[in-house]
Order: sequence, then C-alpha cells, then structure tokens
Amino acid sequence: MNRIEITFASAEAHCAAWHYPGSPGRFDTPAGRPCVVMAHGFGATRDGGLDGFAEAFATAGLDVVAFDYRGFGTSGGEPRQVADPAAQLADYRAAVAAARRLNGVDPERIVLWGVSFAGGHVLEVAAADPRVAATVALTPVADGLAAASSIFRREGVSGALRTTVAGLRDVVGSWLGRPPYLVRLTGAPGTLAALTAPGALEDYTSMAGPTWRNEVAGRAFLRLPTYRPGRAARRIVRPLLVQLADLDQSAPAGAAQTAASRAPRAEVRHYPCDHFDIYPGRGWHEAAVAHQLAFLHRHLAAAEAATPS
Repeated sequence: MNRIEITFASAEAHCAAWHYPGSPGRFDTPAGRPCVVMAHGFGATRDGGLDGFAEAFATAGLDVVAFDYRGFGTSGGEPRQVADPAAQLADYRAAVAAARRLNGVDPERIVLWGVSFAGGHVLEVAAADPRVAATVALTPVADGLAAASSIFRREGVSGALRTTVAGLRDVVGSWLGRPPYLVRLTGAPGTLAALTAPGALEDYTSMAGPTWRNEVAGRAFLRLPTYRPGRAARRIVRPLLVQLADLDQSAPAGAAQTAASRAPRAEVRHYPCDHFDIYPGRGWHEAAVAHQLAFLHRHLAAAEAATPS
C-alpha cells in the first residue's frame, strides 16, 4: 500500500504522520475524498497496528492521515513520553487542519478515528468541531475516573500508593526542571506500570512497532482520573460510531456505553472480547473494520453510491 511520510506543526513541535491516498471509487466527489485522521492509544505509536486499519480505509477509497503525538514515536517535541491529554488534543486538531489542506481531500468530510485513549480524544475534538463529518471511537477510554477505579479494584491500596508516589515524584521533578520520571507503560499485574491487566503486557508488546518505548511519564497516573471526555459526547452533532469490547479490562465498556447514550447520532457495536482483540491479526479485527467501513459508507459515500443501512 502506497503511503507518504508527512509532517505538520503542533504548538512548537512537529508531528510525523503517514498519508495514505485513497483508491478512486465510491467516496469520490468533485470536492475530493473523505480523510480519516487517526492516532493510537495510551503511549502507543502509529507503527503499532494502525496500518491494518489505514490500509483497509485507503483500499475502500478514503484518504488516511495516521500520526504520532508530539513526544512519541518519530514526532518531535520535548519532554518525551509524556501522555498529556491537553497536548494530544491540540495535536489532533493540528492533524485535522493538515488533512484539510491535502490535495484531493474534501475538507468537509473529515473523519476522526481513535482507539483506546485516543477514542476519548476524538469525542472531545468532534464535540468542538462541527465541521467533522463523522467519528469512530474504538474501545475508547471515555472516562478516566472509571478507568482509574477499575485499576484500583484490581491492584488494591498498594497499587494505588505505588502509582500515586510515582505521579507525585514526576510532577515535583517537573517543577524543579528535571526530566520526566518514567515508569513502565505496561507490565505484569502487581507491578508499577500504567497498564497491568492480565495479558496486557503480552498483548501490547505483540502489536508494538519499532518506535514504541515501554515507558511513560508518571504524571499520567494523576491526570487520568480527571480526564472524562465522554461528557462531551452530547455535543457531537454528526454521526458517531462507538465500538465496545464487552470484556475490556483496560477501558471500561460501561463508561463508553454511557457516553454513547448522550450523543444524538450514535451507533454502538459490541464485541465479546478484550481490549486488544480488535487489532490486526486478532479475532475481532475484521468485524470491527467491516462495521467501520459500513458506517462510513452510509454517511460519507457519494449520493449515487450510498446504500440504505
């Protein structure tokens, strides 16, 4: 699949991205093709499984821009490995602006696509940008408080103390001008890591690409409970697809279901699997992609090519 390396500015950094031009077909209009803007989940990079989704979209006739947040992967920005929701939301908005400027892209048919942590980000971005044509939130972290509560129930008081101390150490260090205090992004249950659900270490590392690093700044532990993007869903006026893994141990499906119920034009799909089972090579990937393509075809295909739901 042909893809082009591009960059765009976000704040004082550059973000690196792949642009996949869409194949000619049912989505073409005189104004151009739709473009799907996508980024990965918590601490992940674009080379960790996003290509499987992007290639399916491009083959179907949609352009794709898949990018790394500043401080991650091959994007610029300092400090590194800091999962800051506010900065990542700014990166998403910058990616949307860059996609709208691409040759052959219809700027009024931009699709937001996010998985896991980014699945929450796209709710915030779509709510603030009524020009966004459609949004796909795949196994989204819609409520950081619910996610933190799930971790607390699994890891107990000792786990909460470990993460709180790590978060405070990182925050205080940043006040003193020190580099980020990095902890493992994913680890075995009972260890100091951001994702410690049973099987998460094996699942995450099996999909990780060469630019991924198994570390993240500890301040994320303190920021997670206050990040609740699902509350923005009621302001999303365009079509929204929310795809839930009903056995999700990393992003509580109930919180995402609640967020979807607030959106006036939401469609919800359920899959009897865990958080990582929707990635390429896993059992529910093809079904998830098929539902995404059907959703986008209904809402974004040229009028003469569109079919009833």
